[in-house]
This record gives sequence, C-alpha cells and structure tokens, in this order.
Amino acid sequence: MSYPTEVTITEVCPRDGFQSLPEVIPTEEKVEYINRLIECGFKQIEVTSFVHPKAIPQLSDASAVLTKIKRVQGVKFRALVPNLKGLERAIEANVDKVKLMLSATDSHSLSNANSKTFEAMKGFEKLVKAAEGSHVHIGGSISVAFGCPYEGIVPIERHIEICKRYVELGIKDISLADTTGMANPVKIKTLVSRLKSQFPDFNFSLHLHNTRGMAFANSVAGLEAGIKDFDSAVAGLGGCPYAPNASGNIATEDLVHGFQEMGISTGIDLDNVIKIGHELRNRFREYSNSFILKAGKCSDLSIAPKEQVKIGE
Repeated sequence: MSYPTEVTITEVCPRDGFQSLPEVIPTEEKVEYINRLIECGFKQIEVTSFVHPKAIPQLSDASAVLTKIKRVQGVKFRALVPNLKGLERAIEANVDKVKLMLSATDSHSLSNANSKTFEAMKGFEKLVKAAEGSHVHIGGSISVAFGCPYEGIVPIERHIEICKRYVELGIKDISLADTTGMANPVKIKTLVSRLKSQFPDFNFSLHLHNTRGMAFANSVAGLEAGIKDFDSAVAGLGGCPYAPNASGNIATEDLVHGFQEMGISTGIDLDNVIKIGHELRNRFREYSNSFILKAGKCSDLSIAPKEQVKIGE
C-alpha cells in the first residue's frame, strides 16, 4: 500500500476540544493556548464557533479570542458558524475560513440545529451570498457521516444528495465527521471512495472521534482512500454537546505520532504538542483520551536492565 509523504492536520481543540468542558476557560488562557499551538507548526487552527452564547457559553468570547491571538503569515484561522448572524460575526472578526454546520440525518440536525438537513442547507444560500466579496472561504461539513446515534447507518445515497446540494452552493471543501465514533475502516473507505469518485473536484477531510477506540485505524483507512486532510485535538479533548455518549476527538499527539511512525510528514512539532497535551490532561483528566500522553512515543526507550550476578557464583 502506498501512502502520501505528507498530510495536513487542523488543530480543533480551541473549538471542539473546549466546547464541552464544564469549566469556562478565561479568554486570555484560550489565546495563550492558540498562540502556543501556532508555534507547534499548525497551518490551520479551528479557534472557535460563532454560536449563540446561551447555546455554548464556553465560546461566547469568540470575537475577543480572534482579536487577541497572534496573526502569523501562513497560518489560517477557522471558525464554525450555524447561521447568517454567526457568519457576519466571523467576517467582522477576520477569520480566514468558516465551516458550516450540517448533519447527515434529520434527527441529529433537529437536535443540533433545530431544522431538518435539507432545510438547513436551504438556509445556507443566504450565507454564501453574504460571503461574496469578502475574504472568507466557506467550507461545508457532514456530521454523523458514518453513523447517527438516532438513525444508525446513513445511506450513501443521502451523502451524494447532500454533496449535490453543496455543488449548487459552490462549496467543494467538505469535512466528513464521525461525530460519535461509529465508523470503522471499511465504512471509511467505502464512503470516502464513493464520494471522491462521484465528486472528484471536492476536497474531503476527516474529523474523527475516538469514542470506541477506532480513530487511528480510521485515519489510516482514510489515507488509503485518498484523504490528506485531518482534524484532531490536543489531549483528545472534545465531543458534540448534542449527541448522546459523544466523546473526544482523536488526540493530535496520537495522530501525529502514528503518521510519523509511518514515515508521513505532518510539519508538526510533536514534542511541543505533547507538552501542551500534558498540561491539558492534568487539568481536564476526566475529558482527556490520549495514548501518547499515557505511554510516550515509541522512541522513548527505557534503560536496559543490567545483568544480575547469579547466586552461587
């Protein structure tokens, strides 16, 4: 099997990692974490979401965070937006890219956005029009793409119809999200291969959660299906507030370490990520899920035992 020599990883901890934490993180601390993540080498960071403050209080400081973080050439800041008001706030805050919220199933969409899937997509028309002439790039998403906690398996035909609607909107940058960790390598390869074949000019990325311990295996399956863009969160923090039994994203340190062990470059300073990960894990231990923070890197060798003198010699 031939794998790519390099991939792109988007760090999503400042948004997806923090959004479900019960402790509200002060704005200045969020800014510090984001600035340190920039120093790790990430070229794209999902910094926040422009949702209503009552929906996710943790992200009520979205505009303030964007105002205070460092602006470094070559580093793009992405935000999630649910509606026109959110897009307007994102443009005003000078984000580089917004990702639209969309669920593959009506059940999850009603829970997450209070509208059915294609009703939500109809509303995207206003957002696309409002973004015309601005500097902001609009990307799409499909949450619960590999399984819905309410409806189970999502038919491929539904994904194809969603992507056709995205074509009509002029959106071809699509994140496929395993929101509740229901994917497996076969599901990943089957769906990704079909969609890439049907929509060859789309850029598909994977947003994987490690709810059932399958996320890295699913990442490799994504590689084999032609995916080169992945989301992850330091310390494995995260989870959808509107999906039952949702848990954290694949840990960035696990993903970077695994790819590097396979000879795939990420451009990320793994040791620096691990340092930040330990800090977050110590602070939010109940919400962290990271193998590397527990076991260390494969290159972290132990001191070999010395030969013991045998009794009687």
